[in-house]
Amino acid sequence: MKLARSREAGDRERLLTGIIDLCEEGQARGEPTHPDVQALLNSIFMTLVVEAEREIRHRLAERLADAEWAPSALINIMALDEIEIARPIIARSAVLQDHDLIRLLVQATLEHQIEIARRPRLRASVVEAIIDRDEPAVLTALASNETADISTDAMGKLVDRSREVVALRSPLARHPRLSEQLAEQLYLLVGRALQDALEARFHLDPVRMQAAVADAAKAAHHGTAEGQVAAVGMDEDREEMERSLIEKLDSAGQLRPGYLLRVLREGRLQLFVMALARLGKFESAQIRRAIDSGRPELLALACSSIGIDRSVFPTILEHVRQLNGGRPGGGEEGVRRAASAFGPFTPDIAGMAFRQAVGQA
Repeated sequence: MKLARSREAGDRERLLTGIIDLCEEGQARGEPTHPDVQALLNSIFMTLVVEAEREIRHRLAERLADAEWAPSALINIMALDEIEIARPIIARSAVLQDHDLIRLLVQATLEHQIEIARRPRLRASVVEAIIDRDEPAVLTALASNETADISTDAMGKLVDRSREVVALRSPLARHPRLSEQLAEQLYLLVGRALQDALEARFHLDPVRMQAAVADAAKAAHHGTAEGQVAAVGMDEDREEMERSLIEKLDSAGQLRPGYLLRVLREGRLQLFVMALARLGKFESAQIRRAIDSGRPELLALACSSIGIDRSVFPTILEHVRQLNGGRPGGGEEGVRRAASAFGPFTPDIAGMAFRQAVGQA
C-alpha cells in the first residue's frame, strides 16, 4: 500500500515488478487466474503502465513479452508504444492474436509494421494483410522472414512485386518456400550472383535459363525506334521528377537525414543517391562511385558528413547492398572499416575526407 500511494518512479516500478513476480509464481504452480483477479490485474496494470516513465515501460515490455498471463488490453497498448518499447511485444508476445496484428498494421507506424512482418511464425492471414497493404519496406521484411506461413500464391505475389521492388529479390532467392517455378521467374530479374545461387539450389539448366534471360531482354527492348526513344524519355522524366522532388523537400526544410532510410526501405536507390548528394553538397556521381566501390567506408564518410549516427549506418549499408547487387563490397571487414568514418571529428572534416577519398576510388 505504501508503494501504491507513492508517486516516485522507483516505487511504481517496484510495485509493478512485485505484481509480475506474483503472477509468474502463480503460473509456475499451474494456478488458474480467477476472472475477478484477471479484471483487477487489468485495471492495476493499465493504471500503472500509462503513468510509467519510458525506461520503466521499456523494462516492463521485456518481461511481459513472454508472459502468457499478461492482460490483452495492456499488451495491445504496449504494442502501439514507441518502437523500442513495442519491439519485444510484437516479436514475442503470444497474447497478440492475428486480428491484433492486422489492426496494428493499420494503426501503427512503418517501423511497427516492419516488426510485425519479422515476427516469427507469422500466420497466413497476417501475411495476406501485409501483401494487400503493399508497403515495399514491409514486404521486404516479410520476404526475409523464413518462418512466416507464406503460401505459394502469396510467394507468387511477392516475386511479381519484385519486378518493381528490387530489395525483395535477394531475400526471396534465399526463402525456403520459393518453388522451382517461381525461381525461374525470379531468375529473369536478378543479377549474376543470385542467378548462380538459384541454379545451384534448384538445379536449373544454365543454358536454358540464360536463353530465357536473352529472350526477356529482347522482348523488353522490342519495338520501333520511336518506342525506344520514348522509353529513354520516360527514364529521363523519372529522373527529373525525382530531382525536382529532392529540390522541393530541401527548399521546404523537409530534406533530413532520416529521409535516406525511408527511401531505401521503399527500394528507391536513385532517390537515395540524389538526397545524400543534396544533403552533403556532393555530386550524385560521387555518391554513385562510392556505392559501386568495394569500400563501404566511402559511403560511411558521406553519411557521417550529414550527421547520420554510427548505429544507423549498418542498416543503411545493408539496404544499399540489397538494392545495388551487393555493393559496396568489403563484407563484414568493410563494415568494421566503415565504423572508423564516425570518429571524433566534425561533419565538415568527414565531408572533406569523402571528397578526397572518392576521387581516388
